[in-house]
Amino acid sequence: MEADFSYRLIDSTDWATYLLLGCFVLYALAKYYYPRRFNEFSLLPLTNQYFFVHGKNDELNHPFNMILFVAQIICVSIFIFLLFKVFNPELVKSNDWLFIQIGTAYSMFILIKFTFEKIVANIFSMDELINNYLYQKLSYRNFLGIFFFVGNLIFLYIYSPTPIAMIVFGVIALLLNAIALLYSYKKNGKLIFRNFFYFILYLCTLEISPYIILYKSIV
Repeated sequence: MEADFSYRLIDSTDWATYLLLGCFVLYALAKYYYPRRFNEFSLLPLTNQYFFVHGKNDELNHPFNMILFVAQIICVSIFIFLLFKVFNPELVKSNDWLFIQIGTAYSMFILIKFTFEKIVANIFSMDELINNYLYQKLSYRNFLGIFFFVGNLIFLYIYSPTPIAMIVFGVIALLLNAIALLYSYKKNGKLIFRNFFYFILYLCTLEISPYIILYKSIV
């Protein structure tokens, strides 16, 4: 009696495997060299103790932040690549450098935006407020990088990505990011209220407009 086998065609994901393995190594290094800091960071959704201990006098370019930032860039870029693979597979097939282009564009977007934010903060003498805000935003997005890391593992090796699944995951990520930002605004409510006009100017110019421009460019 012959058995019928149904083959599931799986595109080569060796490069993604190596990159995700690299992210795992980065997370392991962060935990190994900064165990207490990593444990406090892992509790961000539950408590803001991490900011009380590290958020006031720490520099944004601390090695711990940079390690997680690199992992964030890789994980988010892989997810965006999967979005293209689901919604525009022809582009993925015709462009062998698409992931590198995505990673470069994403990292440049974040770094340029960060630079302008620092410049604006200096011009309007809002360094304390903006530095604190940027530190919290970076920390929350680095934490979201772990969320994307897990999502990428699921979509690459457990559950084949579908348009609905990718949209749902993306919406959840955006909602988590929005909740983190709102919490940060609430935490710095007194400082924001004292500099309300400048903060609204900053919010419209450097927090909302860049994403509108990016969306228009992609569309």
